[in-house]
Amino acid sequence: MFEQSFKNIDDILHRDAGCATELDYIEQTSWILFLKYLDDLEQIKKTEAELAEEKHKFIIDQDYRWEVWAEPKTSDGKLDHNKAFTGDDLKDFVEHKLFPYLKKFKTESDGSDTIE
Repeated sequence: MFEQSFKNIDDILHRDAGCATELDYIEQTSWILFLKYLDDLEQIKKTEAELAEEKHKFIIDQDYRWEVWAEPKTSDGKLDHNKAFTGDDLKDFVEHKLFPYLKKFKTESDGSDTIE
């Protein structure tokens, strides 16, 4: 199911200037997969909380959630190409805002046994 998606990502990254092998971009691919997984986990936890009539507290602040920077939607649920980061805007957001934001979890988490 995901094989073609990964191949497409691999092809795009491999063509990027300066990438000689998959090892040149495996870290970025891993981060992307992790952030998407974390978003999916958050959505599951939110649904579970709603079903239990409880409030869910997101781990990731609103500005850094997947649906804001990677896959923003229009009111009818389609990808909003005007809000989605691409190219240099995406690179700048990830390098200068997202990664520094995520790095703070290392020092601010309550312990090593939390998702944070």
